[in-house]
Amino acid sequence: MPIILPLDVKPYIYRSGPKKEVIYPQVVNHRNQQLERSINQAIVQQTQKLVDTQVGDMPSTVCEMLGTFEMKNNQRNVLSLNLTNYTYHEHAAHGMTYIKSLTFDLQKETLVQLKDLFKPGSNYIKRLTTLIQEQIKKRDIFLLGDFTSIKPDQDFYIADKALVIYFQLYDITPYAFGFPLFPISVYELQDILDESGPLGRMAENN
Repeated sequence: MPIILPLDVKPYIYRSGPKKEVIYPQVVNHRNQQLERSINQAIVQQTQKLVDTQVGDMPSTVCEMLGTFEMKNNQRNVLSLNLTNYTYHEHAAHGMTYIKSLTFDLQKETLVQLKDLFKPGSNYIKRLTTLIQEQIKKRDIFLLGDFTSIKPDQDFYIADKALVIYFQLYDITPYAFGFPLFPISVYELQDILDESGPLGRMAENN
């Protein structure tokens, strides 16, 4: 039986004190309880990783923490979402924000990595790097250094008919630039897409 989308997603709130609030999503009321638990566990684990990254071993006091989420795709058996955590430490020059994304292939019931979107053996790293380099030049983006390649596990999410590759603050651009986002149309990648995978499904016209 095919999965009916969109999934029913509800926000949950965890508060640990004044100005310390983390809001994260959970799938509810799904007939496949095992899949629901798997998705929700992955979301909770990634949410906690963001908190741990922010708190770390820093001796300074956390004055403010806000965790939020944003649904990017909830159709065609593909769930893709962003988890964001902003934290300000006492005496810091400014707060720090991290974004991490999770993409699930609901047909295969798996958490998707970047390589899973493409045909085996396709040089997706080179193709994506070239497309990003073209955008950097066209958009005249100021870089902290030379951009030579994405990582094999580069951060990404799926938004309708686009694959969005992104970088954390300070990775390739100054803090003031914000998060460098590079949307790439599925049609620019159609020849190397795994047709049965999430991006292949997005490229279908039906």
